[in-house]
Amino acid sequence: MSTPPSTTGAGPAAEQRPAPPTRAGDTTRENPWPVRALAQRMTEYVAKAPAAWVEGQIAQLSLRSGGMSFLTLRDPVVPMSLSVACGRTVFADFPTPPGEGTRVVVHGKFEFYPARGTLTFRADEMHPVGLGELLARLERLRRLLAVEGLTARERKKPLPFLPGTVGLITGRASAAESDVLSNARARWPAVRFRIENPAVQGVFAVEQIIEALRRLDADPEVDVIVLARGGGSVEDLLPFSDETLCREVSRCRTPVVSAVGHEPDHPIVDDVADVRCSTPTDAGKRVVPDAVAERAQIAMLSHRARRALTGWVQTEEARLRRLTSAAVLVDPLTPITARRTEVERLLERSRRVVDRTLDGQERDLAHRRAQLTVLGPAATLARGYAVVQTGGPGGRVLRSIEQAKTGTPLRIRVADGAVLAATLGPERSGPLGLRPRPAPGTTPVGAIPLGGEPAPAIETEAPGRTDDPATDSPATTPAESTR
Repeated sequence: MSTPPSTTGAGPAAEQRPAPPTRAGDTTRENPWPVRALAQRMTEYVAKAPAAWVEGQIAQLSLRSGGMSFLTLRDPVVPMSLSVACGRTVFADFPTPPGEGTRVVVHGKFEFYPARGTLTFRADEMHPVGLGELLARLERLRRLLAVEGLTARERKKPLPFLPGTVGLITGRASAAESDVLSNARARWPAVRFRIENPAVQGVFAVEQIIEALRRLDADPEVDVIVLARGGGSVEDLLPFSDETLCREVSRCRTPVVSAVGHEPDHPIVDDVADVRCSTPTDAGKRVVPDAVAERAQIAMLSHRARRALTGWVQTEEARLRRLTSAAVLVDPLTPITARRTEVERLLERSRRVVDRTLDGQERDLAHRRAQLTVLGPAATLARGYAVVQTGGPGGRVLRSIEQAKTGTPLRIRVADGAVLAATLGPERSGPLGLRPRPAPGTTPVGAIPLGGEPAPAIETEAPGRTDDPATDSPATTPAESTR
């Protein structure tokens, strides 16, 4: 590592050193700017900045009897500050000397002091923020939060009936802290508190309150958070109308109760919080139930339940007595016996009906069988009729004398069998179907020459009969069948 040449001594090394660069980007380790060059350029650069109006809170103030006065102007929202220098005449518009926490509007421009290397805002005018203007700004902020929905009723979280631990944010040893604790413990002696004591007024109030709110919201044992502060002027309650604090309250997962000031006071945090209480005393009563009232309510509900249960038991007992006194329960077998008798009677009646129906059907069947027997071929043959067929294979029933020429073999079927015969010739029927007397020396049709006995009467079938001797029924009388 080389050592830069010394500039104090004379010689060739000092004469060879280059001139300082004109731009900051041209500086190097071997050729840097001297402090005076940077200070001079900073002075020139800052002097080009235009004047501006700036609003903030006075955090530190050093008023001197003569010469310059110095103060620190702090941003009310974020932790940023600005050093301000001004003359005594700047405070001429203040009715009383300003103090820490006073909100002011300052006009001036930056100045760089090269001797100390500091940047200071040189103020030539300073005015206190008027109450009317301050209230107008708060109202604009209130409307802005309402438009964003941070004050909507749908966002409000309900308070727990009996919180395990209550988080309390209030001033140290303040009357608001005493009011919340005493009223809550008077209503529910076993209530537990986790107390945070940030500044509730002044320049650092908003920052400390937000930090305390985040710690309580991150604690899983805390079920509800109370923001409490006593009454005061509009300026004293300004931290509770801060936009950053209001947005932090709206992001809390734990229900937040606002109890700031008295009934006429209405900071913006009241609109964003889940529950607004008019005073810290009211907040102590809202976060926990009243043990005495709850015991009375339990006693009343127990008495009401006891009366309802007693009435129900009495009603059921009366109903049970009515049921047990009914005839069906006094003698439960009587209806069953009556029903059994009725079933037996109906069963016997059904048997008689079925038997009567079967008897009628049997009689009808026997009658039909007798009719079939009388009208069948066998009965006809048994009464003396016969069926005459031509002899040989495929014999046909003889229906006309034209079918039985002389010598035609015949088969005559009677009731108990069949006989074979042959025709001796045709014989015409007389009037009314009577057969005429045969001529002397002749043999009538149906005679059997071999036996010498007359042949049995030959039955002829009526037209329309079939040729089957087993199924055809002769419809002719003995007189009609005689030839």
